[in-house]
Amino acid sequence: MGFTLIDGLVIVLYLIVVAVFGIWSAGTQKTTTDYFLGGREMPWWAILFSVVATETSTLTFISIPAVAYGGNLMFLQLTFGYIIGRIIVAFWLLPGYVHGELTTAYQYLEKRFGSGMRKAASSTFIITRLLADGVRLFATAIPLAIIFRFAGAFSDWGDMGIYLLAISVIAAITLIYTFLGGIKAVIWMDVVQMVIYIGGALFALALLFGKLTIPVSEAFAVLSEAGKFQMFNFGFDLSWSEFLADPYVFWIAIIGGAIFSIASHGTDQLIVQRLLATGSLKSSQKALVWSGIVASLQFGLFLFIGLILFVFYGGQSAADIGLSTTDEVFARFIVDHMPVGVAGLIVASLFAAAMSSLSSSLNALASSTTYDIIKPLSGSTWDDARELWVSRMVTIFWGVVLTGSAFLFTWLQLSGDDRPAIVELGLGIASYTYGGLLGIFVLGKIFPKPDKTDAMIGFFTGLISLLFMVEGALQQFLPGDGLTIAWPLYTAVGGIIVVTVANLSYFLRSKFGNS
Repeated sequence: MGFTLIDGLVIVLYLIVVAVFGIWSAGTQKTTTDYFLGGREMPWWAILFSVVATETSTLTFISIPAVAYGGNLMFLQLTFGYIIGRIIVAFWLLPGYVHGELTTAYQYLEKRFGSGMRKAASSTFIITRLLADGVRLFATAIPLAIIFRFAGAFSDWGDMGIYLLAISVIAAITLIYTFLGGIKAVIWMDVVQMVIYIGGALFALALLFGKLTIPVSEAFAVLSEAGKFQMFNFGFDLSWSEFLADPYVFWIAIIGGAIFSIASHGTDQLIVQRLLATGSLKSSQKALVWSGIVASLQFGLFLFIGLILFVFYGGQSAADIGLSTTDEVFARFIVDHMPVGVAGLIVASLFAAAMSSLSSSLNALASSTTYDIIKPLSGSTWDDARELWVSRMVTIFWGVVLTGSAFLFTWLQLSGDDRPAIVELGLGIASYTYGGLLGIFVLGKIFPKPDKTDAMIGFFTGLISLLFMVEGALQQFLPGDGLTIAWPLYTAVGGIIVVTVANLSYFLRSKFGNS
């Protein structure tokens, strides 16, 4: 059917309405508590939808169908671990955050290890978000880039130019919205957008079934014969090195997914900020635990869409369909086969959901930078107006930097031949730095003797050690093949190294009298 002018008008109108609604729902921002925490009065169910939309909206909509299109259902194993990890966070870490009335997750580390550790952890969070959200922003540009390409607009720019233009448009709109709104606007937009994009996904799935040229039973037989329904891989036939390097071995997926979730939802300001906005421990716990269940169901929905796309396109490669990457396959279907107007609505809801996720990152980056770094370093007392002004200026700064990060990942993804699915790239980046963060929080909660010096030694040892275990990092300097581990294990291994080295440091310093 193609993408028409009506669809383009629907997108423009929809984004204007959503932006106006988001700003209106935020009300007046008088303090940074309003701007970053919504006055600590947000309902738990809104936080639940916001958490799910923030962490999965763009990557789920675009890249998860591509994972199933090129593979099978084994990605679901990770989501089972995610649920376990969130339950642990809800009853282990959240009480300390809520009862302590913290503004960022890293204030806890200052109480335990001093301001230096708080700044180091906050800086690590900032770097993680900078890299991982650069990937998110690139993924957000995929549908718009396809629209430009297929519509013939900017055809002489090439794929790279089209992506850079799409990223610039999305980033500019998001930055304006985030600057004017606050966490209230972000959360309420997340609620609306999640309902709309899940509805759009269900509509697309129904349309896919209607366009299949073979009966549904035969389609399922094709998928079964191709091994697409495989969900579990216990890895009993793998060597030990292959076992550790495979992210979709059941044991690695469950343990790695759980530990990753503990880190991402217990030490990442992007999620903790939302949980603190309820002002109630019970509400925060309900929002967090249910978010894991809802997220798992959402992953299942989009993986299933990928399977039906595989049948619809006859299992062709991305190049055979005329795509730059497999990540574009679902967006291509939306552009080519959705009814007039509906395609625009679905793409618009995807853009808005993606922009609300990006605005969440900007808001979290601004809060962590303001509270954990700039304000402590200033050494002066700020009134509410100055604190709010600084926060908004920091938001602008991170908007520009994140755009540059997205440009970098665009070049990396489009210039190489062996490109992972975007969701795997994003999760791999986050998993790497989460190990150090989780290790420090575990050290502070369970081990009372190590001090700030031990914590710093353990923290940076964990981060550096992982470089020798990530394929393509520093392994060329190791004898033999080195040790490669799957990305779901980055967090677990990093955390173990941090805790072990910090305790060893304490033991040695105590034994030799250097403490």
